[in-house]
Amino acid sequence: MIRHSFGLLLRRISRAPARPFSSRQESMTPAEQAIAALLRDKLQPTELLVRDVSGGCGSMYAIDIASPAFKGASTLKQQRMVNSALGDVMKQWHGLQLNTRASE
Repeated sequence: MIRHSFGLLLRRISRAPARPFSSRQESMTPAEQAIAALLRDKLQPTELLVRDVSGGCGSMYAIDIASPAFKGASTLKQQRMVNSALGDVMKQWHGLQLNTRASE
């Protein structure tokens, strides 16, 4: 009974809706602001969301970005463009969750 209830709870949690793209982000940390500034400068995104998903230590980030610069580029090429824009900043991280898409 307990296992069954726990399994149902896990399924409900895992089905939580993803946060949508956003051009504004409330209460960004200074590190998130710096990352967003780099990406805005290099890729002029129409939508950008940067989140520290490491629990606050800055070792892992989730970035959702839409940019006209990605138009016609494969997903791999889009991700390489983000990596290039971030440069050496990424070397300090443990990981990156990256979602990219082309926009008008």
